[in-house]
Amino acid sequence: MQMTLAAVVADAIGAATGTPFSADTVNAIGGGDINQAFSVSDGTRSYFVKTNRADRLPMFEAEADTLHALAATRGVRVPQPLDSGTAAGQSFLVLEYLDLHRSGDAAQLGTQLAQLHRTPQTRFGWARDNWIGSTPQPNVWQRDWIAFWRDQRLGFQLKLAAQNGYGGALQRDGETLLAYLDAFFNGYTPVASLLHGDLWGGNHGYLPDGAPVIFDPASYLGDRECDLAMSELFGGYAPAFHAAYREAWPLDAGYAVRKTLYNLYHILNHANMFGGGYAAQAHRMMAQLLAQIR
Repeated sequence: MQMTLAAVVADAIGAATGTPFSADTVNAIGGGDINQAFSVSDGTRSYFVKTNRADRLPMFEAEADTLHALAATRGVRVPQPLDSGTAAGQSFLVLEYLDLHRSGDAAQLGTQLAQLHRTPQTRFGWARDNWIGSTPQPNVWQRDWIAFWRDQRLGFQLKLAAQNGYGGALQRDGETLLAYLDAFFNGYTPVASLLHGDLWGGNHGYLPDGAPVIFDPASYLGDRECDLAMSELFGGYAPAFHAAYREAWPLDAGYAVRKTLYNLYHILNHANMFGGGYAAQAHRMMAQLLAQIR
């Protein structure tokens, strides 16, 4: 972290906490694909800092907004955001530093996630657009969940894929899938739940006492199955998590098929961000889904 940026971050921490802070120790933290991350400490207090290009400040502001919303439910723990801003050509987000571990009370996480999803909501979307990874995520309010998923999730990613050179059969089968989305919701009417939005295994951890923490959200109000599907996409969640969630709020039988529909969004996004074999994986998922309704 540049000295100028570190000084601005220290001033921001001091202003937010009401106690002067000096970034005496700055350590880089690895593991992220989108941002650089650091811990800063004055020997007594430590904070977690994300940085990116200056034009990425709205991404950090949106993340802070969703962390505040998740924290307000007083359920599953999230890092508390302190401040964000720009300096030395970079943007930053300061969060409380949490000593996180890979294992803990997975059952508590499942129960708390179900409680989060039960927070009463009336429509789908969010008060502002945000980001899924480094990709913009539109969140215009809609009452119709199927239209929301068609237009602002799968349809949006398919347009990006076309711009990125992924055409042909991917677009053809994608358009067919969009035309028949209703078929996946026969007998099932999703309710609007407050979602984490990007609940892959790397976005959760546990405090030393075993209490669960979720972080790096891409929150919006949507079908709770989206979070559950993402939790299964790359693994990383203990069986006790899934069992506790289902005990607290059982899933509809159609989830077994819809989880592929919901994870298609993330695989398309990975194709748009990283390329590689994700486009082919997305096309295989489309074929699997279309086979369910033909």
